[in-house]
Amino acid sequence: VGVCKQEMLQKKNAVLVDGVILNGPIMDSKAGEKFVEEACKIIMEEVIQKADDVTEKVCEWQAPETLKQILDLEMRDTGECHQKLLQLCRDVIQYSVKTSHPRFFNQLYAGIDYYSLVARFITEALNPSVYTYEVSPVFLLVEEAVIKKMIEFIGWEEGDGIFNPGGSVSNMYAMNLARYKFCPEIKEKGLSGLPRLVLFTSEECHYSMKKAASFLGIGTENVYFIRTDERGKMIPEELEKQVQRARKEGSAPFLVCATAGTTVLGAFDPLDKIADICEKHGLWLHVDASWGGSALISRKHCRLLHGIHRADSVAWNPHKMLLAGIQCCALLVKDNSGLLKKCYSAEAAYLFQQDKFYDVSYDTGDKSIQCSRRPDAFKFWLMWKALGTTGLEERVNRALALARYLVEEIKKREGFQLLLEPEYANVCFWYIPPSLREMEDGPDFWQKLHQVAPIIKERMMKKGSMMLGYQPHRGKVNFFRQVVISPQVSREDMDFLLDEIELLAKDL
Repeated sequence: VGVCKQEMLQKKNAVLVDGVILNGPIMDSKAGEKFVEEACKIIMEEVIQKADDVTEKVCEWQAPETLKQILDLEMRDTGECHQKLLQLCRDVIQYSVKTSHPRFFNQLYAGIDYYSLVARFITEALNPSVYTYEVSPVFLLVEEAVIKKMIEFIGWEEGDGIFNPGGSVSNMYAMNLARYKFCPEIKEKGLSGLPRLVLFTSEECHYSMKKAASFLGIGTENVYFIRTDERGKMIPEELEKQVQRARKEGSAPFLVCATAGTTVLGAFDPLDKIADICEKHGLWLHVDASWGGSALISRKHCRLLHGIHRADSVAWNPHKMLLAGIQCCALLVKDNSGLLKKCYSAEAAYLFQQDKFYDVSYDTGDKSIQCSRRPDAFKFWLMWKALGTTGLEERVNRALALARYLVEEIKKREGFQLLLEPEYANVCFWYIPPSLREMEDGPDFWQKLHQVAPIIKERMMKKGSMMLGYQPHRGKVNFFRQVVISPQVSREDMDFLLDEIELLAKDL
């Protein structure tokens, strides 16, 4: 380094300020380009080409302390050589969970879409931020086009929207927007002087509703959880009772959050009946369709969301069922009068100048609570352009058909027991090992069955054969929740799942 510095100082017009040479770049572009090229080759070979290979492990399980040693996580004063960095890239891939594996059933996302992946490569390389047209012209127009199309599928004639970092944030946006609509003065005056605001959601709702109420200062005690039926759907009559109760208590109801596709059971609330109650009492209706919203693309299954056009706002995550790549989440709003911008704008003069040389209505960043914002709509747009609506519809239909196939196979096999007939892609079931099949139904049986799923999960992860989620739920002991999403999943994978559970649990 000292020699290089001397050579640069000897050059004509060399400039030295505070001991720093200012001539020329300090980054070695050629070496950087070579590193990117070699790293991309590793990604291609170790991730993309192996994405549909069922002989590969879903995960290479290591305990945290062991993995810390393998990865050499320590940052040092001097940088590592490129060969060491490339090996670290290989290690990161090797020991990460392969969510694109056909036998990754653990979450409400899975699989790989190649067009969405290329879109992510492009946006990562361009490193844009979507707030003004001057710095992000293409991606702002893409987001506008995608939001317009999603609004059409909801059934609104017009609307507005914004892409956010997750369905939880979309739900928080909606809650805050509903509160602003109810009492616009809160933006300037804050919470002081407001009545006790109350919102309503089902006891099967996503946990983000409690988080949002806490974050926004509404308070979790002011979230009224409405009873659900045996399928996990909100009971409209119970909602009506709770709204009336809140009014009698002197509270101010302002929002109802319905769920279209609950996290565990995949239940869809009766939106039409809930909308009737909201209209009667003047309440904002938000539909958390983060999971179930993609059924709108299917002419066969869109009936699950019947009545969603009556909502005031909708959260919809294309990164789930449609594989747009995490994260890709939209909040869509029926109001087209600028309510979203009025609620969130801060009118920063250094970003949103009104005397620009172009139409400043395209500077949409003031609708967001973020400043820097990723162009998440682009990956959905490129995928949609590649597959067309018909291709997206096929993904939804195939996923639900595979779920139906799995349900019928579960019914045929001894030891497997469904919790309920699913209406979406969530298949919930117990596996009862041979040693428990003759036991009398009672507390001891259920206590023993509660321990089965965690043991099977541990074994499958350490073997790397698949990943499948489990949980207790509303008084029911641990059961498996299998979720079909990826178009790379086949009937053979459904059969393997059941065979593997039997194999892993044969000694239990």
